[in-house]
Amino acid sequence: MIIRTIKNLVLILASVSFAAIAQAGHHGDAHKQKDIVEVASSAGVFNTLVAAVTAADLVATLQGEGPFTVFAPTDEAFAKLPEGTVETLLKPENKEKLIAILTYHVVPGAIFAADVKAGKVVTVNGSSLTVSVKDGSVFIDDAQVTKTDVKASNGVVHIIDSVVTP
Repeated sequence: MIIRTIKNLVLILASVSFAAIAQAGHHGDAHKQKDIVEVASSAGVFNTLVAAVTAADLVATLQGEGPFTVFAPTDEAFAKLPEGTVETLLKPENKEKLIAILTYHVVPGAIFAADVKAGKVVTVNGSSLTVSVKDGSVFIDDAQVTKTDVKASNGVVHIIDSVVTP
């Protein structure tokens, strides 16, 4: 259940970013905020994350009530992984490992940038992320937060420049 919640959070974060971008161009849809998965799917920079969430069967979780905080790696972040890593993780036999990684990117509750404090934060998968501030930049483990507070109907997404692993 924890892994499923983390997966949902990852999708939520990705969806929030995409929803914000999509809403800027669709004024008629502004009254209905998108969930994390919808935000991620529509942003155009989280294709790998969305594929991973789908392969891990976390879509329904991240579309759930939440709230979730998702630290969403972009396609560029996934591209930094060693060659073949993403393809290997997307294989059905590696589903549990993929779930563990994705749920490591999700924290229960909606944590906005103004509320972030340095220290350990327990993720949906039960492991702890380390939040730190270096030279005015916020890091989640070794990943730098590049955009904060992308709102979704079921949480908030913070965009990071690397994939973090438990």
